[in-house]
Amino acid sequence: MFDFDMLGLAPTLLSALKRAGFTEPTPIQNQAIPLALEGHDILGLAQTGTGKTLAFGLPLIDHLLAQPGKPEPKSVKALVLAPTRELANQIADSLRALTEGTKLRVCTVVGGQSIGKQIALLARGTDILVATPGRLIDLMDRGAVTLGAVRHLVLDEADQMLDLGFIHALRKIAPRLGTPRQTMLFSATMPKQMEEISRAYLTDPRRVQVAPPGKAADKITQSVHFLPKAAKPARLREILSRDLDALTLVFARTKHGAEKLMKDLVADGYNAASIHGNKSQGQRDRAIKAFRDGTVTTLVATDVAARGIDIPGVAYVINYDLPEVPDNYVHRIGRTARAGREGEAIAFCAPEEAELLHEIQKVMKAEVPVASGKSPLIARGSGSGRQAGTAPRGT
Repeated sequence: MFDFDMLGLAPTLLSALKRAGFTEPTPIQNQAIPLALEGHDILGLAQTGTGKTLAFGLPLIDHLLAQPGKPEPKSVKALVLAPTRELANQIADSLRALTEGTKLRVCTVVGGQSIGKQIALLARGTDILVATPGRLIDLMDRGAVTLGAVRHLVLDEADQMLDLGFIHALRKIAPRLGTPRQTMLFSATMPKQMEEISRAYLTDPRRVQVAPPGKAADKITQSVHFLPKAAKPARLREILSRDLDALTLVFARTKHGAEKLMKDLVADGYNAASIHGNKSQGQRDRAIKAFRDGTVTTLVATDVAARGIDIPGVAYVINYDLPEVPDNYVHRIGRTARAGREGEAIAFCAPEEAELLHEIQKVMKAEVPVASGKSPLIARGSGSGRQAGTAPRGT
């Protein structure tokens, strides 16, 4: 196993890593950092929770430290694009910890916050800007930020940004960026459109991959309960009651469903909060902080939070509703087993969700072990069916 001292990073960064308690790089960091330090474009494929932020953040900061000088007003030296507010804030927090004690400035611009304050923040320029695409375009349209000085571009969780219409935003942003530049694209999956983006925006990229796309983290114990939709509330309470102090992330499919589920849990005495698109940024930030601190032990979320929560202590992820996009299952359960820990992912599958489970298992190339109930037969094109195995109820 390598250590960070062997990767060629600046002494300032090595000191920051020691302060933060990082001693050994993860596989994706081992592969990506030396190549990025050499200036190569990077196409990184790694499941969530594998340390991608440091994989691009360390070489990015190393390059900026070697290029002293204040940014011009409204200008940006390095741009990091992320799909959600939560992920953008998480990335920025990690980068600020690494730049502590340096003159590098890290700014964040996301939707749901005062654009006036963000305009004032950008007026003096910044070394690193972490942004969601929509808000960045709003600021570009207002003349609040110029991107001609950008020499480093990072596209994080690019596959989820695709789901959010990111390709249209990228076509507006990319022509404004400086050249030549280094581009690093990180994704947990590699859909066809991602290959097209890679060809269009990366130059002779080095591909680094530490796990097959769609593979769940090795230390996650998975299981599925087959049950009627009406039985889900009781089964959820049964599971939560086994360990009331454990941090548990529960995923619902809709904003309305997440809010109702949270309120029902609170009414029954469970310590729950919710996070979804109808919540203000302040409400979302407070809910995540309370969950991180352990003052809230059950957080009900929609997929808006699936890649924005990096809380090492999450013990359980419960898919109360299965996601309609199979890849989102992998991202959801990746909220547990962070930083080398173990975790448990539990899925509920009602009869009408059986096809969703089948698609999830195709993406993962693995069966999810059955904890209770029986899988319904799923009709296929030729009329043939398939039935998953069963396990003793309640295991």
